[in-house]
Amino acid sequence: MNTARLVHPGFWFNKTPLQEALALAKRGVGGFCLYGGTRQEVADFTKAVRAASPLEHLLISADYEDGLGRWLPDAPLLPSNMALGAANDEKLAFEKGVLTARQARSLGVDWIFAPVLDLANNPLNPIVNTRSFGQDPQQVIRLGRAFLQGLSHAGALNSLKHFPGHGDTSTDSHVALPVLQRTQEQLLARELVPFQALASLADSVMLGHLFIPQLDDKNPASLSQQIARELLRNTLHYHGCVLTDALLMKAIGDEKQAAWQALQADVNILLVPQDPNGLIDFLEEKKVPAAWLAHSQKLQDALCAKAKQAGPRPTQEEAFADNDFARRTAQKAIVVTGQLPSIQPGQTVHYLEIGNPGPQASAPFLQTLLERGVQVRSFAGEKTEMLLVLCFRRYQAFQGKIALEQADEERLQHALQQAQKTVCLLFASPWALPKNTNTQATIFTFSPAPAFQQTAAEVLLGDRIAQGQLPISL
Repeated sequence: MNTARLVHPGFWFNKTPLQEALALAKRGVGGFCLYGGTRQEVADFTKAVRAASPLEHLLISADYEDGLGRWLPDAPLLPSNMALGAANDEKLAFEKGVLTARQARSLGVDWIFAPVLDLANNPLNPIVNTRSFGQDPQQVIRLGRAFLQGLSHAGALNSLKHFPGHGDTSTDSHVALPVLQRTQEQLLARELVPFQALASLADSVMLGHLFIPQLDDKNPASLSQQIARELLRNTLHYHGCVLTDALLMKAIGDEKQAAWQALQADVNILLVPQDPNGLIDFLEEKKVPAAWLAHSQKLQDALCAKAKQAGPRPTQEEAFADNDFARRTAQKAIVVTGQLPSIQPGQTVHYLEIGNPGPQASAPFLQTLLERGVQVRSFAGEKTEMLLVLCFRRYQAFQGKIALEQADEERLQHALQQAQKTVCLLFASPWALPKNTNTQATIFTFSPAPAFQQTAAEVLLGDRIAQGQLPISL
């Protein structure tokens, strides 16, 4: 086996040169993990690198956890896992898996790095948040299993992540190494419960970059023989493909040494290094043992075979046909706490956007109010009878924190003092507001997708009853 096949580089559209990727494909890397692009760019790229590769099948992967719309501007954003947790509906979780798989496969992507099985049990966690189904391990199992079955039904490979559980940490592993204070017994009683229950359905398991000193006081989980081999392989009896989280993340230090440690720990794929050619050169000089190469080849061959057995890929027209999935999910997922005040057609309400909303972020919500005859005005510091706080704060890699910026907190506190009544709408993180925020009611959508914004406006207007239940503790 070619040593290069151990490495699966990342490809960033409009950043990574195509010629660099084609050269890596010719060198025999095992696959690529994609970031960004349009539908056509992704489809063109997957064809190009597969044509350049000497491998019978080149694995193409992506973090399409909330559908392709998380990365592609011309693809729909699907409901977050936490929205599914609030809806608590396994049929919807299955449907999300099916849609994700069909849309990815139509563009040539085989492998979805999902579901996230981390528990949402730490409000300060800057990187898990709405990627989790919730804090209850049994609910995570039920919804995670349904999502996995949906992916498999529509022919995509999966990956359970981030083993052994990234939920109860407050550090973004893209920036630094999170620490999880757990004994093995504590992990087996909580964080590992979903992984253990769903391991039989896993095509792969992704190791998290997190430090658990009670299990290994020297190495992060992704490089640890005690965690990757002893805990995952021997205790949980998982014998499928194991891969690192992205090696370019800042949590693990020198990526060449990290990669070598990962291979020693029985890891089979080295994912997204900063310098893939340099890493391959290093591994060739180190002379990776033939048994390691053969084991990785066997597991990757099995993934390739399963990907090919999925049959013909759907067309883009079929995969991206209009559907009402997000709308139906929103109608079951949205949660209200407190007492919603009455809003009537003709009434004027002010709105304040906080939490890095981006241009036109709240357009679907505001447009729904306007269509019902409600007059909406951007808050400019004046006294107002009704204030709507629209918060878009969400997890974001390399950001390092998820709390509101100080400037947004100050704007929020000033606005609250000017309003007789306030309703907060949290379109992403359910923990975004400071604990001292005093409002009449809060609407949680767990997703900024247009269908969720429209449904939230209908709930606010009294046209629809919120049916969801919080899958986390506030």
